[in-house]
Amino acid sequence: MKLFEAVKEAITTRSAAEFYGIKVGRNGMALCPFHPDKNPSMKLDKRYHCFACQADGDVIDFVAKYFHLSAKESAEKLAKDFSIPYEKYQGHYKARDRPKTKERKQTLDQFFHEQQTRFFRAYSEYFHLLDKWKVEYAPRIEDDDWHPLFVEAMEKYSLIQYKMDILLSGSLEDRARLILDCQEEVNHIEQRIKEESSRGFSCLSGSSPEK
Repeated sequence: MKLFEAVKEAITTRSAAEFYGIKVGRNGMALCPFHPDKNPSMKLDKRYHCFACQADGDVIDFVAKYFHLSAKESAEKLAKDFSIPYEKYQGHYKARDRPKTKERKQTLDQFFHEQQTRFFRAYSEYFHLLDKWKVEYAPRIEDDDWHPLFVEAMEKYSLIQYKMDILLSGSLEDRARLILDCQEEVNHIEQRIKEESSRGFSCLSGSSPEK
């Protein structure tokens, strides 16, 4: 396997973080090393995401940012530290084919990354709203009628958390399927976030860190 593929398949971001001395809780949460973090705000699994500073990426991105390395240097460090064998690429593209192929791949990769980031941001902000509604609109006495926003929070809280986990640590196939299947849902969530923000509630992760 090529270097990047071999590293990503063999090592989770959580394993790398623990190897380099970061304490990760049983729930996969840790203090984010990329900003002054007082409460664990980074979720680590196959990928990583900080709900406070929005740092996000795979194991190579994490080690590159942690040690101030390039992506290649990060992958090589991981391969060395974890004794991962990989195939050094020696092939060559024809000069006339290389730019077109590379450009197409970058365009597709960029589109997928942008959509994944967009979906995670929308779900994360919606998750904060649901968390707020669970408390703010909870029945005060036993016979109280349930507020519609409290009902929505109770119905959607676990589902949205599950979808965030897929985007964070699911397989490429699962992440792609979610992005394809949930476009309309995310459009609706983004509209809800916009409406709530206009009412004065800031649900951005950086303003209201979860965890």
